Amino acid sequence: MVSPVTVVSARASEPVSGAHRPGDWAAAGQAAGGRGRGRDLAAVGVPGREVGAVKPPPPHRSPDPRRPSSTQPLPARRREENSGHVTRKRDFVDVCVSDAGRRAGCREEVKSEGPKLVPFFKATCVYFVLWLPSSSPSWVSALIKCLPIFCLWLFLLAHGLGFLLTHPSATRIFVGLVFSALGDAFLIWQDQGYFVHGLLMFAVTHMLYASAFGMRPLALRTGLVMAVLSGLCYALLYPGLSGAFTYLVGVYVALISFMGWRAMAGLRLVGAAWRWTELAAGSGALLFIISDLTIALNKFCFPVPYSRALIMSTYYAAQMLIALSAVESREPVEDYRLSKAN
Repeated sequence: MVSPVTVVSARASEPVSGAHRPGDWAAAGQAAGGRGRGRDLAAVGVPGREVGAVKPPPPHRSPDPRRPSSTQPLPARRREENSGHVTRKRDFVDVCVSDAGRRAGCREEVKSEGPKLVPFFKATCVYFVLWLPSSSPSWVSALIKCLPIFCLWLFLLAHGLGFLLTHPSATRIFVGLVFSALGDAFLIWQDQGYFVHGLLMFAVTHMLYASAFGMRPLALRTGLVMAVLSGLCYALLYPGLSGAFTYLVGVYVALISFMGWRAMAGLRLVGAAWRWTELAAGSGALLFIISDLTIALNKFCFPVPYSRALIMSTYYAAQMLIALSAVESREPVEDYRLSKAN
């Protein structure tokens, strides 16, 4: 057996071309980071390299804490140092993007509901264009007045009978629209003694709407504000009330205030729990209160200028917005948990 040292020494004595000189092998090893391989070649007798000629390693220096370590790239170190900040920023951006996407989806959904409301807008225009005198009530004037509400029936039915059957809140709003049409018909003959009948029909409507809006979240502050405002409104109307109207109007004011409280309790303008249907419900309830307050002031306190135009415009807008709020399924318990989590 021939030892490796003998083989290497024998090959070193043979003439070699300049491209394969042993010295170049050692230099190539050093260039590739293999300093140990160059020392091994010198130790086995490669010409041009001696054991004593190996360059000693540089003295060990303690790393300066103020200078970055060369073993870790600077961008990676910065990523580790700012990982918490980057994560928070990424989460914030994700929330903003998802919120923007949800709002864009809401705009698209509102646009998709627009064509279904075209009959309602046409019927409302017919009412204001004809403007039949209220001093001579008839079945024709009652039909023209109730026609926009009939169109809101069709608006909800256009989403399918299964939609109404599977969404109790939408069903209650639909039934509330039915009682609203009955109330409108009775108020056509309010001078003939049917004002109380119309008042009772709209009282049932407000109870149905409040039941559709639900009791979650509770929003006690909003309820307290609505209670104070309703008390002030009743105090304003009280001097002009007499007989049974003293109690009937008080009960009606309490019911419509309760409906307004439940409609605005779930209203959130910002955050992940924002929904356009809740904005529609709150706006519709507020317009309904303005319309009925104008009726009460005009009947029991003092003549309101342009009362009929103000009453009917706010009333139709309120009914349309409340009908729109039934489009999206209302899940008050889940929304309440989501708002508390945020």
